[in-house]
Amino acid sequence: MSRDQHHEDDASFASVLGDALGADVVGRSRLGGGDVADSYRVELADGRVAFAKTHRSPPPGFFSTEAAGLRWLREAGALPIPDVLAVRDAEPAFLALEWIDVGRRPTDEAAFGRALAELHRAGAPSFGREDRRTTGSRALPNDPCDTWVEFFATRRLIPLRDLAASALSDRGLQLLDQVIDALDRLGGPPEPPARLHGDLWAGNRVVDTSGDSWLIDPAAHGGHREFDLAMMRLFGGFGPDAFEAYDDVFPLADGWRARVPLHQLAPLVVHAIKFGGGYGPATERACEELLQA
Repeated sequence: MSRDQHHEDDASFASVLGDALGADVVGRSRLGGGDVADSYRVELADGRVAFAKTHRSPPPGFFSTEAAGLRWLREAGALPIPDVLAVRDAEPAFLALEWIDVGRRPTDEAAFGRALAELHRAGAPSFGREDRRTTGSRALPNDPCDTWVEFFATRRLIPLRDLAASALSDRGLQLLDQVIDALDRLGGPPEPPARLHGDLWAGNRVVDTSGDSWLIDPAAHGGHREFDLAMMRLFGGFGPDAFEAYDDVFPLADGWRARVPLHQLAPLVVHAIKFGGGYGPATERACEELLQA
């Protein structure tokens, strides 16, 4: 792309974004982070500041799916979720959100745990998404299911097992098949669908200057609430007070500790597909731990 073409694309993006937000864009600075979209701090002529991200070749419905997830989580009124200011899937595609002044660390992990419990307790119409839109970097299906076992098998583990044919060893694939076949036994007592963030690692929690925690970049769907909590444990970054306070508000079913590897399987396989390294062996260890329980 020539420098002139790049400048024209930037000008078009700023113009369309300004029209969507109802004020001219008078300043824009690029932000770090993110391996998919380009993110910006946007200053508007009316004095507002917004967060915006764009993508030069987005998959269909890329930003509107995220916007719908953010709005759905925000409807619960449990946790701070940035307001969707504008969204566009056509070129130039973008998502504009309420700006968050970022701080350093949460002031009250227990408050976050209690709020997450209330978000989960807000529930969902089914396991999956009513709009049937895919989520995540692997575009995993979210067609609604009546039970969690059906959802986790047919919308998560089986599609991931197919995608992981060259990322996992033969033994890893065999172990994953055994877990899928044993989900009725391994999944614990039935629960109604919870309202999940769906990708709850520490990088998707933003702490503002007041110490409050906001959730961003969801793969929102109706699912098992232990999934979000297992994801939080997989990569760290959440204090023990958050988990203890969650359990005080919304206690987990007996045997939840033994099910943590089960709910970590999907992100482990995704990382094995994307990055390789130790994620393949980690997937095998999680399967072995489950099957030996």
